[in-house]
Amino acid sequence: MIVGVDIGGTKIAAGLVDQAGKILAQSRMPMVANDAARGLAAVAAAIEELRSRSGSGFQPQAIGICAPGPLNPTTGVVINPPNLPGWHNFRLAEEIRKLYPAAQVKVDNDANAAALAEAKWGAGRGYRNVFYATIGTGIGTGFVIDDKVYHGRTGLATEGGHIGVDLHGPRCACGKRGCIETLAAGPAIARRARARLSEAQSGGGDAKKSALFEMAGGRAEAVTSEMVAKGYAAGDTLAKEVMNETLDLLAYWLGNIIDLLEPDVIVIGGGVSSMLGPFLEEIRARWAGACLSPYPQETPLVLAHYKEDAGIAGAAALCDTN
Repeated sequence: MIVGVDIGGTKIAAGLVDQAGKILAQSRMPMVANDAARGLAAVAAAIEELRSRSGSGFQPQAIGICAPGPLNPTTGVVINPPNLPGWHNFRLAEEIRKLYPAAQVKVDNDANAAALAEAKWGAGRGYRNVFYATIGTGIGTGFVIDDKVYHGRTGLATEGGHIGVDLHGPRCACGKRGCIETLAAGPAIARRARARLSEAQSGGGDAKKSALFEMAGGRAEAVTSEMVAKGYAAGDTLAKEVMNETLDLLAYWLGNIIDLLEPDVIVIGGGVSSMLGPFLEEIRARWAGACLSPYPQETPLVLAHYKEDAGIAGAAALCDTN
């Protein structure tokens, strides 16, 4: 079995994963983001919790870790993650090897790891080239070719969430303008809906007739992306406008991905994926005219197999040699 560890800014999730990608046991610990030593101790505590459940004789032979980037997957050094300020230039793989000298240790970012898990064991299994996108608070991507993550020259490749689709769009946290993350991730969907509802209220429109107005308790600032999906399903005009714009943006972005990489399959995961599930065919239909390729509809667009456990499975996949 492989130990897979998913490190986030606030929590650590670890699991024992077999070589078929099945998660057999899990543990969770709070993450200490601003202190390197305490953060490392939290990771070790999550691993030790798994060991205690597996019997005192269990020694992990392989530990895969997915952590926030940017990081160097070759050296296992976490470079300067915004959500983990205590781990700038932190030698994560080296420190874990000191604690578990008998274990193979691999480190990669969460989107790359999840892409590999989907390619090996999930919705991308059986395809040679798998493009994976996790859409949630942000947008992360990974590209797997023949069961190998494409890292680029320095390990920082496939930051697909920061492909710009609008030169004059909102400024992203990365410093660029109009990244797809700023336009189609969960917060961006909610932000556009809130703006539309506020405009309707201030412009004399009958915003109170909107299902979003009711769901948000009459407060435009309380609208969430989940409410937009529910409003769309209820036939709300404002929600439909926001949702259709989101689908246009995602289709245009993924059309660029098809022209650049021509993957065999595109897998969508992350917290917003369940909301987008009913609209995958609509996104594919929008590829007509959004791609140079004359065959975009031949590319399957599917939901990820691993949901909230994508990080655990992905981390374990880094160490799987089958």
